[in-house]
Amino acid sequence: MPQYDLIIRNGTIVDGTGRPRFKGDVAVRDGLIAAVGTVHGDAAEEIDASGRVVAPGWVDIHTHYDGQATWDAEMAPSSWHGVTTVVMGNCGVGFAPAAPDRHDWLIGLMEGVEDIPGTALAEGMKWDWETFPEYLDALERLPRSVDVATHVPHGAVRAYVLGDRERPGAVPTDEDMDRMAAIVEEGVRAGALGFSTSRTVIHKSVDGELVPGTTATAEELIRIGRAMGRVGHGVFEIASDMKREWDEFGWMGAISRETGLPVTFAALQSIAKELPLSEQIAEMERQNAQGANIVAQIALRGNGIVMAWRGTVHPFRFRPSYIAIADLPWDEQLASLKDPAFREKLLAEANVYPESDIIHLFRMIAEGWFNQYQMDDDFDYEPQAEASIAARAAARGVTPDAYAYDLMMEQDGTGFIYLPILNYADGNLDFLEALQARDDCVNSLSDGGAHCGTICDAASPTFMLQHWVRDRKRAKDRQEGRLTLEHAVKRQCHDTARLYGLDDRGVLAPGYMADINVIDFDNLKLLRPWLDFDLPAGGKRLLQKAEGYDATIKSGVVTFRKGAWTGATPGGLVRGPQRVEALEAAE
Repeated sequence: MPQYDLIIRNGTIVDGTGRPRFKGDVAVRDGLIAAVGTVHGDAAEEIDASGRVVAPGWVDIHTHYDGQATWDAEMAPSSWHGVTTVVMGNCGVGFAPAAPDRHDWLIGLMEGVEDIPGTALAEGMKWDWETFPEYLDALERLPRSVDVATHVPHGAVRAYVLGDRERPGAVPTDEDMDRMAAIVEEGVRAGALGFSTSRTVIHKSVDGELVPGTTATAEELIRIGRAMGRVGHGVFEIASDMKREWDEFGWMGAISRETGLPVTFAALQSIAKELPLSEQIAEMERQNAQGANIVAQIALRGNGIVMAWRGTVHPFRFRPSYIAIADLPWDEQLASLKDPAFREKLLAEANVYPESDIIHLFRMIAEGWFNQYQMDDDFDYEPQAEASIAARAAARGVTPDAYAYDLMMEQDGTGFIYLPILNYADGNLDFLEALQARDDCVNSLSDGGAHCGTICDAASPTFMLQHWVRDRKRAKDRQEGRLTLEHAVKRQCHDTARLYGLDDRGVLAPGYMADINVIDFDNLKLLRPWLDFDLPAGGKRLLQKAEGYDATIKSGVVTFRKGAWTGATPGGLVRGPQRVEALEAAE
């Protein structure tokens, strides 16, 4: 009888604590790590990790798999990138609680905010729940390649309590707020890891209405925070425009100090945020110095849009000739786009923008040539000015829109343009260097499972290793411009897990969950994204794979080999905070 279920031998172990790497073995038994170091004995399976990095599975705390997790066991694309735990229900959107007459409304909210095809959600979800605890039960019934955990989303709670009264600017009564707080308390007691809300004009339903949390008062939010405080655990997550009159940090600090719970917010360079990023960090510091526990979620690259003819948006979306063919089947659209006469007519047209409070965003999409970049096979996500559409067009002696049109026509109309809308105001990522060294900041904002027609940042952990640790061109002569491998792994494992009370994972040590990645670090590479139509009802989504993951292991079971899913589904639902099980090291 083998002593262990699995032994990974001869690897370079980066254990997630930030300590220096070392050569050794990792043994697994009954889904937990049994020994780390020099392991004697045998196992049912051995993996030779010579020349490979052995690290914990990534813990991604900002995803939107709320619908997909009810029907999909593979959980791509996050699972393709070494992620073994996802936290969803972010930004105040989700599908529980759900009154039977609000299903379509909740789908429209998710489609508008997170660009997940409503038809896919409508076909994929069974809606075999109404309350939040019933939703958790539904999640628990489907085994997966990864563990899932979730927040209680504000939008769903408000819709459940207010019903048809839920409109932008709706003012809940005292009784309404008490009901909302009770629902959140019930959800957290049932296993939710926290509560989430959104207060940004960028987040709107498919009908163009602001999401419910945008106009919520501080009183409503504090009452909900107190509900989690009564349970004794939970993270309060928020996306906000940080308008000065809202004093977001004031009430966030008050909630955190009163309840002792963490509050976390999306910290970004954003055209929608009234407080610049430096002021967001300063306000967080000020509140934390007074006893609060506020944590900034930071992205590792420019948050932006991948634009293509069949994507959600592209630079010609507002030109009359394109608008005339936008609803045609793709083969008919492509025939028009290939027609030289159509091309000439479209390029001669001016953009026609709809009336909107985000017109500045539309202009960036249609006219922002200096901040748009061609995505080729070796695309650098920290592109320099000379790589912009404007610069490349000038070098070729053509107009930027003609250059953009032609590159989008490459490979039979599947060319991509990258537009970093957020986090790229300086034309580089230098500002992130200091933030990645701070304990009050956590690597996040991948939005895995969301923005299906515009981004694919679920690959963020792979990007972290490839770009920030190994390849960053802007910092080849400046060590402080790159992360050490040890620090990067800690940021994406230990630190993300600890924020949400998942103390049983993110570290390679006896007693911890056996969530492990075996990585060919020298050859790790993000591959070119592509647009697929594999969601229910033929829904589209941008996908991106990577080379270099030799194996991903979830709870001691190999789920991916060389990037291919084995079909194993050892993952499940995480209910509430987790602790390390006592296990005496075998060695």
